[in-house]
Amino acid sequence: MNNPYEEIENNLRNVKARIKRAAEKSGQKPEDIALVAVTKTVAPERIKALLSLGVCDLGENRVQEMCGKYDILYGMCRWHLIGRLQTNKVKYILDKVSLIHSVDRLALADELQKRAEKLQKQVDILVQVNVSGELSKAGIEAGNALAFLKELSYRENLKVRGLMTIAPYFKNPEDTRYVFRRLRKLFIDIKEENINNIDMDYLSMGMSNDFEIAIEEGSNMVRIGTAIFGPRLTH
Repeated sequence: MNNPYEEIENNLRNVKARIKRAAEKSGQKPEDIALVAVTKTVAPERIKALLSLGVCDLGENRVQEMCGKYDILYGMCRWHLIGRLQTNKVKYILDKVSLIHSVDRLALADELQKRAEKLQKQVDILVQVNVSGELSKAGIEAGNALAFLKELSYRENLKVRGLMTIAPYFKNPEDTRYVFRRLRKLFIDIKEENINNIDMDYLSMGMSNDFEIAIEEGSNMVRIGTAIFGPRLTH
């Protein structure tokens, strides 16, 4: 009988090799590229197989699913909330999540600040930018990002750690390059502003279909699900 985790192990090895090649091509160190494994619809037992292979950053799109897995995998990983976050769901995750990738509006920032202040904790966040302008994509418009970040700098319990984007899906990943290039430029421009309480540590861009292009364009955090776990089940 084959090892039930063999597929995950092989996939992870392949993903890491691809990350290494792309990092070296971009002049980055492979070990400086953070891998967030997207566990949407993945059963806890399969997630544990990945954790046993040394990956401990997990990303979930939905608050309910993340909370359901949180207790099962307690203390075994760091959780990233990578999907759109509704203000009424903030209270359920603030004590559970390591990094929120999808802050894109002041109403959400205000709710995060209010809840974080009550808990007397700092919440690490990324600002989601809609570089492509797709109406189906969440995120603040690129042209409004700097002003938005300046507003966030006054919320003392929030710590901006960088930017995130989701590129359009193209059959040819090369077609996504312009999105990642634009966000990288914005990332550099914001860093040069030296805004108080705003750090540009992470550039979260690239998923299973396009992570190599994203890394080549400067990404240092990729969110990969399908390439590790195989095709997703549907909800």
